[in-house]
Parts: sequence; C-alpha cells; structure tokens
Amino acid sequence: MQLGHAVTLLVPGNQPEMISQDQLKDHYGLETLFPIQWLPGRNRRLFPWMAVRQARRMQVKLIYAWPPQSAALGLLTGIPAMLELHDRPSGRFGPSWLRLFLLLPGRKRLLPITRALQSALNLPPNQTVVAPDGVDLERYVALPTPESARRILGLPSALTVLCTGHLYAGRGADLFLELAGKFPQTSFIWVGGRPADVEAWKGCAARLTNVSFTGFVPNERIPLYQSAADVLLMPYQRTVATSSGGDTAEICSPMKMFEYMAAGRAILTSDLPVLHEVLDEKTAVFCPPDDVGAWESTLAGLLNDEKDRRVMGQRARVAVEQYSWVKRAQRVLEGFYEVPA
Repeated sequence: MQLGHAVTLLVPGNQPEMISQDQLKDHYGLETLFPIQWLPGRNRRLFPWMAVRQARRMQVKLIYAWPPQSAALGLLTGIPAMLELHDRPSGRFGPSWLRLFLLLPGRKRLLPITRALQSALNLPPNQTVVAPDGVDLERYVALPTPESARRILGLPSALTVLCTGHLYAGRGADLFLELAGKFPQTSFIWVGGRPADVEAWKGCAARLTNVSFTGFVPNERIPLYQSAADVLLMPYQRTVATSSGGDTAEICSPMKMFEYMAAGRAILTSDLPVLHEVLDEKTAVFCPPDDVGAWESTLAGLLNDEKDRRVMGQRARVAVEQYSWVKRAQRVLEGFYEVPA
C-alpha cells in the first residue's frame, strides 16, 4: 500500500461484529490501513480455493500468499503468485502443494524468510528472493531514553533487561528467570505471552521480586517498552517452538530482532547460526544457548558498560535501516514482471 499498490487482505471466517479499523490499527501497530474481506465457510480447508476464486472475480494482477494451496491454485488459474515461506510446509499435503507450485508454469516467486530456509527446502535460486522479516521504522523515531520510558510506563527505575514476545517452549523464559536470580538489583521484564503461559511463569517467578510479566500489550506500545530497556534479550534455546508446535531454531527470522535493532538498545542473544544472517558482533552479543555462566558474565559486562551498550545500540539502529517493511516489499517485487514467466 505504501508503494502505491491496491492491496486487499482475504481472511477466512465471518467478520467479527465488534471490530473496527482503528482497533486493528492499534492491535497490530498498523501505519497504513487496507481493505479486508472475510470469506465465511463451514470448512476452513476450502479457504485457499475460495480466496483464489475471489481473486479471479477481482481481476487481481498478483496473489501474495502464505498458504501454498492458494499460491498453487493461483498459478493453475493463470494468476501470477508469490509464496511467502516462514517454515517447512507442514501437514499431510503441505509438501505436495509446495512441489506443485514449483512444477507449475507461470509467473511466480518464492519468498523464504532466511537463506537457511531456502537451503532446507532446496528452492531454485532463479525463482527465489530471500525476504527476512522487518520493522516499521516510523514507529521507532524519537524514542525516549530508557530512564524516561520507564517513567512513562511506571516501571522500576533500576537498570532493565527486557524481552518481548510469546512464552512458547524454547523462547528462553527459564534462562530469563535464572539470570534474574543472579542480578537481584536489575529489573527483568517480559512483555507478551498468552494468559495461561503468563500465569504459569508468574508462578515460577514468585520468589523473585525483580521480575514482572506484563502479558499482552497492544502492538503500538511495544516500541515504548523496548526503549525502556538497557539490554534487550533473545534467549532462544536450541529448539524453538511455534504456535503450531514446530521447531524453527534453524530457520527463523524473529520480528522482535528487527524491533530490537530499531529500538537502538544493546542486544544479548543466543548464538543460533541463522541469526547471523542479520546480526553480527558489532550489533549484538552472542552466547551459547545452554551456557548459563556465559550469559551471566556477558550480561554483567553489558550492565556495567553504558558506553558499550550505547555504541552497540547505535550500530544496530543503522543496520536495521535496510530491513524496513517498505524496503522488503520493494525487494520482493523488484523485477518480478521483467523476468520471463
């Protein structure tokens, strides 16, 4: 939309009665609104077919899909298609739909979020553009200092280590609590998570007075919370679960990584090879996922060196400029209609 294209989002199910564009904007932190069409149906498995049928009615020039079924059906009906891939295709027929998309003629493009995923799926280079996740840089302009952000949010004034995101298995909440126990004078805050997960981890942290779990926070306020940190934490383990239960440790492109970079704060992260596609030793500090001692000593060094934290955050903020969602869209579309189908 920001590049001047007409975009319509097709969604399965019935439109909720009590939901407005402003609510969607606040919930997802949207800068640009777009039309949404809900496609009701008793069987959601039919959604890819329904979506492509609706796309034909709308006479669209491009189908941009996450479900491989939609992308393949688009090609079968003669509509150019792009398939964004965040994981290996799952389910009984997922791999077959991807193979069909690869075999079908037509104007198409594959968009894996990491080079590691491209390699894992053995995608053809001439039909592939690696498209890491990104960030709305507009939301990270003129952020307050950590001290000011903490005052605005009513957080403790102490040095702060913060993590945003879900509390799924492998996201490192156990390591987060271990570190909190070793730094009792430092405030540890986890922003996000499903209510049941938040309550469970609150119980685990009951003995720690320097730990808080906020639960869900509207997306529009995430930059303010991230700016309240002195150190932003990505304590991923060697196996990282998703909402569907899969493991993405080898192929992930976490959105919060780009948000952390945009916030301009020091980043302390697990040393997963795939994260080196974006981060390096100038923009983050890496620790082995299962070496608590290394995390403790590294975090102590960061908390004791404000200049080092500031310089690292500034470097990350410069590096993330190439990962805006707008630039991502430009890369995704570049040359698509110039290459023979």
